[in-house]
Amino acid sequence: MRTILIRGGWVLPLSEGGKPLQDGMVKIIGNKIAAVGPWREPVKEAEPYEVIDARDRLVMPGLINTHTHAAMVLFRGVADDLPLMTWLKEKIWPLEDRLTAEHVYWGTRLAINEMLLSGTTTFADMYFFLEEEARAVEETGIRAVLSRGLIGLEEQAGKNLEEAVAQAREWRGRAGNRITMMLGPHAPYTCPPAFLKEVVAAAKQYQLGIHIHLAETADELVEIGKEYGIRPVAYLAEQGLFTRPVLAAHAVWLDDGEISYLARQKVAIAHNPSSNMKLASGIAPVPKLLEAKIPVGLGTDGAASNNRLDIFTEMRTAALLHKVQTNDPTVIPAETALKMATIYGARALGLGDVTGSLEPGKSADLIMLDLKKSHLTPLHDPVSLVVYAARGSDVSDVMVNGEWLVQEGRLVRWEEEEVIGEAARCAQSLVKK
Repeated sequence: MRTILIRGGWVLPLSEGGKPLQDGMVKIIGNKIAAVGPWREPVKEAEPYEVIDARDRLVMPGLINTHTHAAMVLFRGVADDLPLMTWLKEKIWPLEDRLTAEHVYWGTRLAINEMLLSGTTTFADMYFFLEEEARAVEETGIRAVLSRGLIGLEEQAGKNLEEAVAQAREWRGRAGNRITMMLGPHAPYTCPPAFLKEVVAAAKQYQLGIHIHLAETADELVEIGKEYGIRPVAYLAEQGLFTRPVLAAHAVWLDDGEISYLARQKVAIAHNPSSNMKLASGIAPVPKLLEAKIPVGLGTDGAASNNRLDIFTEMRTAALLHKVQTNDPTVIPAETALKMATIYGARALGLGDVTGSLEPGKSADLIMLDLKKSHLTPLHDPVSLVVYAARGSDVSDVMVNGEWLVQEGRLVRWEEEEVIGEAARCAQSLVKK
């Protein structure tokens, strides 16, 4: 079995109690991390090994994008500067009606290009043509938590749910266990009670988690209030949704009682600061969520409402946004923001034992940052540097499950230009119709 020793100028384990290591080492055997600690010269008589000299680089866990719609990268820039409901109903949904399997495949491939090159090694996705998404994940080597987007108001909603369950059963654990499956009811306002109860029943029967948008806008509170006389969290609770593991995207409009309730139900939150700001949806109560011990990860949302899939941007934005909102510069310190992008995000996806930190027994999902940059000099505090100064373009190398997918800033398995060309062709075919 192959052994790799990475000697990093800095190593950020982000494990419980793990401190930044200057001149640190990560030992990888096969696809697992075997050891993390200070650099020591290997014993010459030991098993064959490869030493990677990364003393000019910072080694850290791969980033986790806990909420996106990957193939929506094809809509980047076509519907900017609009409120959510106008954006959805007048722009995005009509475009999505034109999507084909080919569009979603190449859109997902393009999104994976962008995510890998900016250091994301795991993403959670909710979208259509799930088999094409899964095929893209399988082919590219990235890790993903996939769910088919389900609209309960559609005539074929029941059939779509049956197909989603079949797809989840087929793809769960595929690609060397890099693919995790969930069910994806879109949102409270698109999923009536009977449909949500069917989703919960299926999730229980097949032991699946649920990925759903929740309390994203003030309009959602008004709409659910008018229709059912309660708030979105109570509405989902009435349908039994929280009897399953739930990944709730956005969670902007929550009161203190709802935060306490979600903490007791072990709900995880995907915080999407840039998308929420761009759509003027509001600011999620992240400091309160973290105080309640709720796992909070970071998400980009789709590139149609963010325009980029860079978790480095989300780290910095989250740290700054909540400081100015609370008038407290100590809120969401750099270490917390970094953990939201790594180990907290992994826990939010139910993958805390698999990825999100560098520690023995976990999958070898890691990235390296090139420190030979003007904006990364001087290096007084590596955690601060990653959150406040680094960019996705600083990522030089990316490993997932023990395999190098990016080296020296270039994709290893395929030509980036081919994917760019095919995705651009698909995007043009969508917007020209």
